Order: sequence, then C-alpha cells, then structure tokens
Amino acid sequence: MTIEIKVPDLPESVADATVATWHKSPGDKVERDEVIVDIETDKVVLEVPALESGILKDILEEEGSTVLGQQVIGILLTDVEVGEETKTTQPSPAATSDESAGVSDGLSPAVRRLLAENDLVAEQISGSGKNGRIIKEDIEAYLLLRAKQAEKTAPSQPTAAVIEQDFPVAASARSEKRVPMTRLRKRVAERLLEAKNTTAMLTTFNEVNMQPIMSLRKKYKDSFEERHGIRLGFMSFYVKAVVEALKRFPDVNASIDGDDIVYHNYFDVSIAVSTPRGLVTPVLRDCDCMSLADIEKQIKELAIKGRDGKLTVDEMMGGNFTITNGGVFGSLMSTPIINPPQSAILGMHKIQDRPMAVDGKVEILPMMYLALSYDHRQVDGQESVRFLVTVKELLEDPARLLLDV
Repeated sequence: MTIEIKVPDLPESVADATVATWHKSPGDKVERDEVIVDIETDKVVLEVPALESGILKDILEEEGSTVLGQQVIGILLTDVEVGEETKTTQPSPAATSDESAGVSDGLSPAVRRLLAENDLVAEQISGSGKNGRIIKEDIEAYLLLRAKQAEKTAPSQPTAAVIEQDFPVAASARSEKRVPMTRLRKRVAERLLEAKNTTAMLTTFNEVNMQPIMSLRKKYKDSFEERHGIRLGFMSFYVKAVVEALKRFPDVNASIDGDDIVYHNYFDVSIAVSTPRGLVTPVLRDCDCMSLADIEKQIKELAIKGRDGKLTVDEMMGGNFTITNGGVFGSLMSTPIINPPQSAILGMHKIQDRPMAVDGKVEILPMMYLALSYDHRQVDGQESVRFLVTVKELLEDPARLLLDV
C-alpha cells in the first residue's frame, strides 16, 4: 500500500515551514524510522521519519518549497506493494535477454528521472549494473565526462553560466554566489532589528578578575570531573552569579508586556549557542535549583543538540535573561543585543592577561570585560550598574555564592 509522507504538526507560533533536505530520491529504499526529509522552521529543524519500510515513490514538494502542517509532501510504497509490483512486472525471458543486450527495460524510477531531467536516452549510456542495467552512478559518470569535455572545448573567456557555478573558479577571477537565507537566519534578523527599533537599549561595562575562579577550577577540576562525569567550565559560575544577582534585582528579571511589567518568580536563563544554522538561545530552566554540575551537563546537552539540529521548540521557548559568551571566539569587548521580550543580556568576553594595579603594585592578572545591555524603559541606569557590579563581585569571590553575601 502507499503511505503519505506528511509535514509534522507545527508549533502554535509557527505559521509555515520550508522543505530543507530530502535524504532520499524517488526509487530509493527506505527503512522504518529512517529520516526521509528535514523540515525547517524559524525555530528548529523537524525530522520526518519513515512510518514503514519501503521505497520512496514520489516527491511532491521539492527542497525550498513552503509547506504547512500535515501537508502531504511525498509518497512511500511499503514493502508489501513493492513485492506485488515486482511480481506483476517480472520480465519474461525474452525481455531479460533484451536487457543484457542493453535495452532500457526495468530502469528504476530514480534512473528514469535523471534521464528525463538531463534529456538523455538510455542508449547513450553503458550500464554497469546486473545484466547491463543502467544505474544512477552510470548517469552521473556520463554527465561528469560530458561536462569535462565541454570545458575543454569552451572559450577561454568565462561566461556568466560558469561564474554562477558553486565550485570555485580561477583564483584571479571575480565571482559571486547567491544563497537564500535560511528561515532561522531570517527570524534572527527580524528579532535583532525588532530589538534595536522597539527598545531603549543601553550597554554598561565592567571588568572582572578571573584569577579566583581559575584557581578554583585548577584545584578541583579533576575531582569534579571524576565525581560528576563532566568538566568544570566557566559557564556554570556565570549562570550561578547571574541568578544570584537576578534575585537581588527583580526588575532585571522582569519583562514588558504592553503597558504592564511582568515580574517572574523563577529563573530561566537563555544561553546563546552558535550552530551551523545560526545563533540559537536554548533555555536552562529553574537555574536556582541546579548545582554547578547540573548546569554544566545541561549546557553540554543543549550545545550538542544545537550543533546537530536536534533542539525542540520547548527547549527554545521562554527565558527571562540571556548570557552570551563571545570570548570563546576571541571577542575582547562587544555590545550584545537584547533578546525580546527580555529586559537584559549579559555578554562575557575573552579572558586576557593584563597589567593591573593591586595595592599600589602592578600585577599581571587574567581580566575579562563584562557587558550588560538593558532596556532603559524597564531597568534604570543605577540598577543596571549595581546588577553588573554584583555579578563582578560574585565572580571575583565565588565563596559569596555559598554564603549568600
């Protein structure tokens, strides 16, 4: 029987989606639960697996097409129907002998599609399959050979068609490549522009001496990893310090909704993660109830999911405050942009040795700049500075996190 391949139900905040990648071509065999196609939304990539084993019969929506939830985008033939079709279309002995002579009977759907797309006939190509049957690789090899021959006979002056190809041209040539923006990149651009245009955003800076935390990590990193099975990084200290500061300054943990200010009595912190698809901000929920080990484990899990495109919509929604760490890429200072509807975002940067005056003497210390961007409609300047100083003091003296001072 035939099974319709449908777009999964889309989240309430997502109107439509885009067919990102077909992992199979018509005529390819598909195993049960094998991913057939990726559907990209402006938040996550949804994988569509095969409900049964069989053969992909047809693709109704090509890559780049805009689709809706539960829309049919392909047809799958199950193994039962595949077996029946094979039985009813079994070639006669005469046909078999014709195939061995190079006739095109019994071509797979994928081969027929390639022949049609490239205006080829089967007699042009030598088959390397069983009984001389033509397979996809034969057509691809023929097309590659034809392209190489065309290059040899082409004029020395590059044409527009050559310049538009994806592969690089000569080093001395000037070329351009136009690539459509992904839905995620479009959404990021919209939100960043919205934040710039709809918030009264200011940024305040400070610097922190990271020597105490670095000494603490050096002393306990081995025992910490042995006990908890995860490395002790800096992000867990940043999150703990931010949560403690949010408790003391509830306006920073609030958001504006129309003419109302919404105060949150929980602490969900978004972590900016760079992925191949763009910047995403998965959320660590109830950070005030998590240990350093719990924070490190969850950050690693979310980072891996972001890299592999496995983040769910629920893991991306919410968040009262965002931490972004441009220091991992070498950034020394930046002005991060607020993630609406949040009221503030904290930027961490590269830890760099610098000469500092300590008790009248010059010492070389590992220093890091902190940058707090905040919505001045919600957070006053005095409060933002005191919040950032609190984060600085907690990082410079981690014992304060235990003593609540």
